Amino acid sequence: MTRKVSIIGAGAVGATLAHRVLESGVADVVLLDVLKNIAEAKTLDLLDAAPVAGHEKNITGTDDYAQIRKSDIVVITAGLPRKPGMTRDELIAKNASIVKDVSEKVKKYAPDSIVIVVTNPLDTMTYLARKITGFKKEKVMGMAGVLDGSRFINLISQELKVPRSSIETYILGSHGDTMVPIISKTRVKGKPITEAIDKNKLEAMIKRTCDRGAEIVKLLGSGSAYYSPSAAVFKMIESILKDKKETLAASAYVEGEYGLSGLYIGVPCKIGSGGIEKIVEFDISGAESAALARSAEAIKALNKLL
Repeated sequence: MTRKVSIIGAGAVGATLAHRVLESGVADVVLLDVLKNIAEAKTLDLLDAAPVAGHEKNITGTDDYAQIRKSDIVVITAGLPRKPGMTRDELIAKNASIVKDVSEKVKKYAPDSIVIVVTNPLDTMTYLARKITGFKKEKVMGMAGVLDGSRFINLISQELKVPRSSIETYILGSHGDTMVPIISKTRVKGKPITEAIDKNKLEAMIKRTCDRGAEIVKLLGSGSAYYSPSAAVFKMIESILKDKKETLAASAYVEGEYGLSGLYIGVPCKIGSGGIEKIVEFDISGAESAALARSAEAIKALNKLL
């Protein structure tokens, strides 16, 4: 059976994600953008690469939402990227109208799909997408924790000069300044991170992880990160389409888990063919729990602006 992933937004994140999905062979792709020529141009380029890359998957570039019918997954990347000095929170007014319009179209044309939101501010846009689509909470999620965790792992690897694959961590909470690295669950070669890095250095690395997106935005001058966000979304897509049931940090709707309710926030989730099949409740420290509660309050304050 041919699987189908529709990507709304043919910017750098959307197009790079389309590239990853196609060359992995997990699904055909629809790349949709209101700027039709952009989606079509990038589609032609990706198709021209197919014989060299050696895959038989197909991609359609369009501005017609009817093309997303029968999608297994719809990824929403549409929205304005951050500019230097702009916070994710300042994007809310600009991107809420875009996500609302996209979500209405997804509800109409792909009512059986699983939705992954990438547009910032992430947790609030995911909350909005679910509100507009009316989909079950399990079928709407946001990509954040996989990306933030990957950034943290990379910094730890560089500091300790160990393989990235030897590091395990989870970053929960908002995709923003109040993200919560779960240090009590962070391991290097199976040992607690606190045995390898002193407190002050660890705090500096956590701050750089939180600021990593802004660091990249500043260096680029125009645009924002796209290789790592697209890789993080792809990991979630693969877990869904292959029913891998991996435990990944994602923005999910909580109803009492971690003492939180009524919002989307980054938590560990078992992700499989049903979407978010379970929110995994780790035994975290009191300080981490308090930080998660503060992060939730920050997200709720943004949600009120909707």
